[in-house]
Amino acid sequence: MKFERSISAFARARKHIAGGVSSPVRAFKAVGGSPVFMKSGRGAMMCDLDGHEYIDYVLSWGPLVLGHAHPAVVRAVSNAAAQGSSFGAPTEAESELAERICDMMPSIERIRFVSSGTEATMSAVRLARGFTKRDAIVKFAGCYHGHGDSFLIAAGSGALTNGVPNSPGITAGTAHDTIVVPYNDADAVARAFAANPDRIAAVIIEPYAGNMGLVLPKQATASEPGFLQSIRELCTCHGAVLIFDEVMTGFRVARGGVQERENVRPDLTTLGKVIGGGLPVGAFGGRADIMAHLSPDGPVYQAGTLSGNPLAMAAGIATLKKIQEDATIYERFEVLTKLLCDGLHEVFSKHEIPHTSARAGSMFCTFFTSDPVTDLESALKSDTKFYAEFFHGMLEHLVYFAPAQFETAFISTQHTTREIEFTIAAADKTLAQIVGRKEVVTI
Repeated sequence: MKFERSISAFARARKHIAGGVSSPVRAFKAVGGSPVFMKSGRGAMMCDLDGHEYIDYVLSWGPLVLGHAHPAVVRAVSNAAAQGSSFGAPTEAESELAERICDMMPSIERIRFVSSGTEATMSAVRLARGFTKRDAIVKFAGCYHGHGDSFLIAAGSGALTNGVPNSPGITAGTAHDTIVVPYNDADAVARAFAANPDRIAAVIIEPYAGNMGLVLPKQATASEPGFLQSIRELCTCHGAVLIFDEVMTGFRVARGGVQERENVRPDLTTLGKVIGGGLPVGAFGGRADIMAHLSPDGPVYQAGTLSGNPLAMAAGIATLKKIQEDATIYERFEVLTKLLCDGLHEVFSKHEIPHTSARAGSMFCTFFTSDPVTDLESALKSDTKFYAEFFHGMLEHLVYFAPAQFETAFISTQHTTREIEFTIAAADKTLAQIVGRKEVVTI
């Protein structure tokens, strides 16, 4: 396939945009080659500048649960834009979206809208510190909560794939107040509390880690509680705020997110992606007594001119309304994701490719390693060079996965068995070509 127009567009972008992209992972450095520039999307498909149409499993990194350009979302945004794009004043749309979110996630008693997931997590941590009057936070290696200073300590996602898990520009003081422990290691969290008595304000976690690939929490056994249940108990015991970062998982794995699926209630939750239906938006919310510490009711300051933007609110309302009206959406997601992962497993096994996978709701991921993946250390055993080959091969066969191993893939309501079967067949062709090339080299 030829990508002349994308290559030309990237050369143009590099003249005035830092790195030529507005977010690092888009630059294709993790997989090599030049990034593909997109011009349109509809349903489960998107089209690049050179006219190639792909089945999309990135879906703008998660928000497009209804697929590209869903008529209800397009109509809602168009109607809202006709009334004015921003007021810097309250609108009733904010209340409607807040009511829908609180109804779907009972742990959220009060909510505050912001403009991004990063802003949501930064604000939630500040609120937790103000509420507890403590300084330190606990986060997990490989979990990514946006590009706030506190979170770029052993971070995952784009920071990981670009080889700078500890970004320059982060002060020693910030690092001192951020305690990093392995994901899925409740004992490490217990030790952190023991070593820092009355110092830890909050534990923030992606309950399903989605930014080192999809890594799921250990489940309860007959002899011990599950990982998330253990974290909940530790936070309650030590008076720390438990923050679930459900920016990615919220409304993706269940109507009430991971907290509903795992029956674990956090104190604060951060949201984004799906609640904007493809437009920039984020939110944080939780217990009413904690949220009461937020300005203007309390002393913890947070503000944003575009927070509650009417276009984003309209897109979010339209998206959540469709989810609420669809009684079988999550059952269908489970069926289709299992169908795809099982099919890919058969293909990888047929070609003797070491792999392991994870799935939950409409999220899934394949690691090219035969070892179980339970944390960042085990995720890093994945063969990233092979992933790059696989990515470009799938691109040639018109299937678009994330341009980095350490990301999560998604399906939408617009994906059907047709797209699933096409993807499995494309993977079979791709792997046959890769294996064939390796055999030729060996000979």
